[in-house]
Amino acid sequence: MAERKEITVRAEQRAGRGKNDARRLRSRGMVPLTVYGGEGEPVSAAAQLRELAAILRSDTGHNTIFTLDVEGVGAHQVLFLDRQIDPLHGRLMHADLRRLVRGQKVEITVPLHLVGEPAGVRDESGVLEQIVREIEISCRPDDIPDAIDVDVSSLGVHDVLHVSDIPADENIEILTSPETVIATVGVVREEEVLPAVPVEEGLVEPEVIGKGKKEEEESEK
Repeated sequence: MAERKEITVRAEQRAGRGKNDARRLRSRGMVPLTVYGGEGEPVSAAAQLRELAAILRSDTGHNTIFTLDVEGVGAHQVLFLDRQIDPLHGRLMHADLRRLVRGQKVEITVPLHLVGEPAGVRDESGVLEQIVREIEISCRPDDIPDAIDVDVSSLGVHDVLHVSDIPADENIEILTSPETVIATVGVVREEEVLPAVPVEEGLVEPEVIGKGKKEEEESEK
């Protein structure tokens, strides 16, 4: 796990509620926030969009631990709990943050990274398919990994890797079901190509089944 960078975001308390208040904050480049959990009551606040967006764009994304310093309340370490994104512009509209307590475990979702080239891909022309790209874990905030690496180099064709195959870590409890399939190596079957039917020269015109009334009359003249 890479060394964590210390990040502090300064925020102001938010007294107003409702859409009008949120609209005024966004016009100032701010994002409405609500801080939950830990040892304290929920806190309504607002922070600069550019600072929160930079955290979400970082390598650790929504799993980034940072300090939120709310004016008149104090500073606490937090994590993103939930966030509302404008589907049209991709802008962060609102965020719920989780207040962290040292030594207290949190439940969080982390990415799964497949490491190595499967034997079935290297030697048997198989194709690696990743079914699950993240799992839910429980651990102390300081032990949250950026991602969990899973070695797939031993997988042959038709082999399946399950969550239960992830090596144990005494600092992390995996909450996702052990039977969940992470990845498998399959075979790409080529579609059978039928030979083209050659076109014969001098094809005979199709036989006329019957003549129309007008054609019969003309033929009798």
